[in-house]
Amino acid sequence: MIIKLIRVEVAYATPSKQDIIALQVEIGSTIGSVIQRSGILHIFPEIDLVQQKVGVFGKVRELTDLVGDGDRIEIYRALLIDPMEARRKRVIKKKRIHHLQRK
Repeated sequence: MIIKLIRVEVAYATPSKQDIIALQVEIGSTIGSVIQRSGILHIFPEIDLVQQKVGVFGKVRELTDLVGDGDRIEIYRALLIDPMEARRKRVIKKKRIHHLQRK
């Protein structure tokens, strides 16, 4: 029996470090099994797949979804602040700086 392998990557990044691990897996592998097999959970022990979302090329997926040839599995960190709130704070700060420069 011939087992066909496909190429995939597993990616994770922190503010100070990024890793992309390339590996070959059997057709029919799930996102969860590929993450386990990649060894990335040993490199970043803070990863909690129960809490953190995963995706493929920026689209959120489930750990039970199958991977395809060339997929890049991404493990997403939890947001520290809501993106809309962060934008609002930047706008306020920019307005304050602009106001102070006019004085």
